[in-house]
Amino acid sequence: MRYQSPVSRRDFIRLSATGALLSHPGRLLAQEPLPTRRIPATGEEIPIVGFGSTKAVLEIPEEGIEAIDNVIRMLLQYGGRVVDTSPRPEEVDRPFGSVLQDPDLRDRLFIAAKIYVEGEQNGIDQMRQNQRLFGRQTLDLVQVESLRDLETHWPNLRAWKDSGEARYIGATVFLDQDHEALEAFMRRESPDFVHLNYSVAETRAEQRLLPLAQERGMAALINRPFMNGTFFQAVANRPLPEWAAEFDCETWAQFSLKYLLAHPAVTCVLTETTNPLHMEENIAAGLGRLPDEATRRRMREVIGQL
Repeated sequence: MRYQSPVSRRDFIRLSATGALLSHPGRLLAQEPLPTRRIPATGEEIPIVGFGSTKAVLEIPEEGIEAIDNVIRMLLQYGGRVVDTSPRPEEVDRPFGSVLQDPDLRDRLFIAAKIYVEGEQNGIDQMRQNQRLFGRQTLDLVQVESLRDLETHWPNLRAWKDSGEARYIGATVFLDQDHEALEAFMRRESPDFVHLNYSVAETRAEQRLLPLAQERGMAALINRPFMNGTFFQAVANRPLPEWAAEFDCETWAQFSLKYLLAHPAVTCVLTETTNPLHMEENIAAGLGRLPDEATRRRMREVIGQL
């Protein structure tokens, strides 16, 4: 089934006067590259906006690979390279893997893969499938998705890091209800990355997880910056505050992304889209000024009133 958000980005931009002003942000930014942030475990730097491919990949059987290929190329055009993946049936991930193995793209991407299955051998098999379909003996990041069977898989992730099959390892959540379990894991283990839900309308990660990631030297990947599309539903037909221009924000999408990127613990925000112009809009959020803490409080107040 093809994923559709309650209000699609295409419909939202058509309805939003402010969105219509940003038809080609790249023309205004003159190809300025995305800033990078440091992975605490090694000091390696990665760009602050990436591509979350989970739902986009599910559209491949209906739409083909061209849209994803175009989005990834747009990301690379601005120096982005983080592509987050999630295990899907082989008939879906095989064509996706053909994009990731394209000679023009392959060596420029930072590929984050996941294990999302019960049982040790099933997890090993899923790792091998990731390596085979994505054409990489070494994956940049391997994560246990949604903490599923975490205690079983984590020793294998550590072994894959030791053997060089994974450069970094971590765990993910996408629901607030799983934050306590992730926090407990972060306190007893030392993942290189944590991957969690966070948006201007969904701020619980600020209370404990992001400060803990800073304290313990863990990189933070962010998912659900638009709450799987419900953010656009909440702000549809509402004018962007004029003061958003003070931090180079021109659309509601950038409003949420800039809020997240202003947090010092955030390493990279993953955005999901199959439209390269939407990706360009998302990338623009990583360029220019970011809101200070007083402005971020004001941003929360605006969203809280919706």
